[in-house]
Amino acid sequence: MITVTQALRQVTNLFAPLKVETVPLRKAAGRVLAQNVRATRNQPPFAASAMDGYALRASELRVGATFRVIGEAAAGNAFDGRVNFGETARIFTGAPVPEGADHVVMQENITRDNNVITISQTFEDKPYIVPLGDDFSVGDEVSAPLRLRASHVALMASMNIAEVPVFRRPIIALVATGDELVMPGETPGPDQIIASNSFGLAAMLEAVGAEIRMLPIAKDTPQSLRLVLKLCAGADMIVTIGGASVGDHDIVHSVATELGLETSFYKVAMRPGKPLMAGRLMDTPMVGLPGNPVSTMVCGQVFLIPAVQKMLGLGGEPLERERVLLASPLPKNGSREHYMRARLATKNGQVYVHPFSRQNSALLTVLADADAMLVRPVDDLAHEIGATVEIIRL
Repeated sequence: MITVTQALRQVTNLFAPLKVETVPLRKAAGRVLAQNVRATRNQPPFAASAMDGYALRASELRVGATFRVIGEAAAGNAFDGRVNFGETARIFTGAPVPEGADHVVMQENITRDNNVITISQTFEDKPYIVPLGDDFSVGDEVSAPLRLRASHVALMASMNIAEVPVFRRPIIALVATGDELVMPGETPGPDQIIASNSFGLAAMLEAVGAEIRMLPIAKDTPQSLRLVLKLCAGADMIVTIGGASVGDHDIVHSVATELGLETSFYKVAMRPGKPLMAGRLMDTPMVGLPGNPVSTMVCGQVFLIPAVQKMLGLGGEPLERERVLLASPLPKNGSREHYMRARLATKNGQVYVHPFSRQNSALLTVLADADAMLVRPVDDLAHEIGATVEIIRL
């Protein structure tokens, strides 16, 4: 067996960033920016009012000063005249500041009588003008690689960027194996169960940017598995679920080897998830996951998400870990790195982790209630309440 660190390195080494494609800005949310993009305009493109009020010359600003209103400036409709001595223009938020003016007095700080305003005793020195290019200027960049959120899309729209270079979404073929499996909605026989793992993995991987091809369930025969594996042609990653152990009906490794699998590793010192393998099949990276539901999902988090991130140009680093406080005592850990399902809680400003008492790798209810994995190193010592431990948020 190899360590989790070694296995993750070998998995991510199977992958490289995918090709770049251009998508309309409207389709860019959630995609990964592949190349820097640059603003083609200034924002704001003119000095703009930050308030509703009156634009005038700051040198004339004093309590009791009066000004003649000579026009009005609104967003999208600038005042095309000039503000001279003793003059002002009514102005609204976002409107261009008229030539000659360098201060906006809030409308709450004046009194108006027909076309004459008077500065009250409560005026502020703050000019309430947003300078030209205060947000960004021509040539300012949004730097790649970057997973684009709604705020990034809004920013690029404001920069007048209509098309965005992004990494192509990786196509992942999911192959569930086992005579015991039937699809959700079907009626299972007395010795069958519902195929849940592929649906959980699909949701997990789609959430980080992959496209999923869910293939037919492969029966526990070499003929069935060969057929389904050949249907994976064209995918960027093949993921098999179950059949990767050493039982009489666990045939994934042997059949894949017959088809030319170049094995990178087989078995990892982790819990859950020991019967894990990876390699390259038909020039396509392949990862064989264990069949227990929680093992599948934990291995998906630890190994498949970084692989997807690698293909999306995000580096393929291990999932981020945090150090938090332990909420219940733990015994000494064994010879495998343990990913314990747990819940987080905050008390007196400190984050505590509560590992569940039941850690069986078949318990999806426990996993569904978890919002973190408590990661215990190999041969980790026993810990008392309040000890500092590492977690990965789910």
